[in-house]
Amino acid sequence: MRLDDYVEGLKPDEEYERRKLAEEKSYAITDYLDDARASFEAVQQGDSLYGASAPSVFVGRSSYPNVSAGILSPVAEEEDAAEYATSGAWYERGLGIDNVLQYRTGLLNSRRSADVNVEDVWDGFVGTQREVAIADRPVDVEIGLASTPEFDPDQYAQPSANAPSGPNASVESADLTENPHVPRAVEKTLEDDDWRAQGAMVYLYEHGLDVYDVNRVLSVGALGQGENRRLVPTRWSITAVDDTVGQYLRGGIRDAPSINGVEVRMNEYMGNRYWVVLAPGSWEFELVEMKSPGSVWNPDPSGDIWMAAASEGYEGRTGYVDETAGAYYAARLGVLEHLAERGRQAKALVLREVSDDYWAPVGVWQVRESVRHAFEREAVDAETLHGAVRDLAEHLPVSMGDLRRKSTMVAGLQTGLSDWTS
Repeated sequence: MRLDDYVEGLKPDEEYERRKLAEEKSYAITDYLDDARASFEAVQQGDSLYGASAPSVFVGRSSYPNVSAGILSPVAEEEDAAEYATSGAWYERGLGIDNVLQYRTGLLNSRRSADVNVEDVWDGFVGTQREVAIADRPVDVEIGLASTPEFDPDQYAQPSANAPSGPNASVESADLTENPHVPRAVEKTLEDDDWRAQGAMVYLYEHGLDVYDVNRVLSVGALGQGENRRLVPTRWSITAVDDTVGQYLRGGIRDAPSINGVEVRMNEYMGNRYWVVLAPGSWEFELVEMKSPGSVWNPDPSGDIWMAAASEGYEGRTGYVDETAGAYYAARLGVLEHLAERGRQAKALVLREVSDDYWAPVGVWQVRESVRHAFEREAVDAETLHGAVRDLAEHLPVSMGDLRRKSTMVAGLQTGLSDWTS
């Protein structure tokens, strides 16, 4: 037998390959940046980008209240621009981590410094950014660059701590080359500057805008009472919208009847596994996260499972969630949307396992969509919440004891006689 015949017959060690990929994830992201650089050089004309079609915006949080306000535009064919905007369509299209990295690193962030207090600013760069954000489709813009786009691979040396993004460039100007199409509901919230931001967010959601769209409008300071309108860093606005809409939906089910039995659903996406358990009773919610060694946010392949949890009772929460951060509000929204559609309330436990296949962060949108779509799966019935959790524990990377010590909801479950005799 020849050596090459022998080598061809060897099967790769899949666990080793996953560990190797996790260790070298920064190189994969750098490859996508190289592709973005080549695409940008092909469309740049001197100091300007002509015919750029911008589907989204970005507001940074460094140096708040003087933030980085940016317009995001793909350095690719403009007819594909809408595909670059983060939305639930990414899940429906089955995008993987590689696909998301290609979209994220393929967006040029044309930015400049801005004060967050924008109130009624509709001219200059901030005005153009607002027009892009409130439109319901990508808008053509002409961008005058003040610097050469920066492709800095060093920022991806630890991608577990840096969400992938594309090149950045300072701008002198940005001007629309077409009139944006603005939904009537958005126009109404813009015109009414006596409307508090929370009410305006709910109004937009109730009138057909998904949270992704509401987030963009909030981020550019286009919601709220006139004197209070200000730019909101994108990361903050995502959580603010999830939380506000979630509170609204929770209020709508406060007096609703309970579901009748225990229901268990499971979904898996991008190396994340979700178990959603609903049980009869008044509204409660808890998210428990279990992050495997070698996964994003727990990169040491020789470490232990990292666990985090956050919960709320019937009256909701009064403080921000630290351990599970934005994932908590995204998962809660998915559960509340389902219950509101059914006109029911329930106790809800979401268990999230992050495996080492999740090698680069893509954002909390994947949490939101995974939980949303879990309810499209057929439910498995269980006799009791304790019995459901006990059965699920066999599939989790932690023991029932570890889960009980971390989870408020699981710790509160009473063990019945049947549990001792089964």
